Amino acid sequence: MNKRIAVFCGSAKGSRPEYVQAAESLGELFVRENIGLVYGGGSIGLMGVMADTMMALGGEVTGVIPQKIFDWEVGHTGITHLHVVQSMHERKAMMADLSDAFIAMPGGIGTLEEIIEVFTWLQLGYHHKACGFLNVGGYFDHLFAYFDHMVREGFLSAATRDLVHVSDSASSLLSRLITIR
Repeated sequence: MNKRIAVFCGSAKGSRPEYVQAAESLGELFVRENIGLVYGGGSIGLMGVMADTMMALGGEVTGVIPQKIFDWEVGHTGITHLHVVQSMHERKAMMADLSDAFIAMPGGIGTLEEIIEVFTWLQLGYHHKACGFLNVGGYFDHLFAYFDHMVREGFLSAATRDLVHVSDSASSLLSRLITIR
């Protein structure tokens, strides 16, 4: 296993079947390309779909989950490696350390917070790992419009905005992320 990519995505499956299909397809692509998954360690939602897809195909899946969330019976015990940590801060730091790049898929506020934090770390030079968004069905369009608004208003440089890679195609996004590093 040469590369590991952290994927931030929903602990729910969302309201459209395209989200589940995208999680399955990304998991299949990771296995074909011999890329390991680092994720939040859940057995539910898009997280569980991607992990289950990869495990069924013989992929490597590493989960990092806080004890509190594990205790809610959502920790995935059928994956390659499961790290149970004490806090969300420890979870995010470990996921970042274990990963060569980051992808956000559709999800809720936790997904948004996680990808924005690693994007911020990239902007500040705490890491030089690629960050991307798999924009399934235009899910992140409003967020990118907000990024563009930040640029227009002088709070985000265009160069920093361009550090984030966006695609509605998993294979296209993946090829951009793994050639950067």
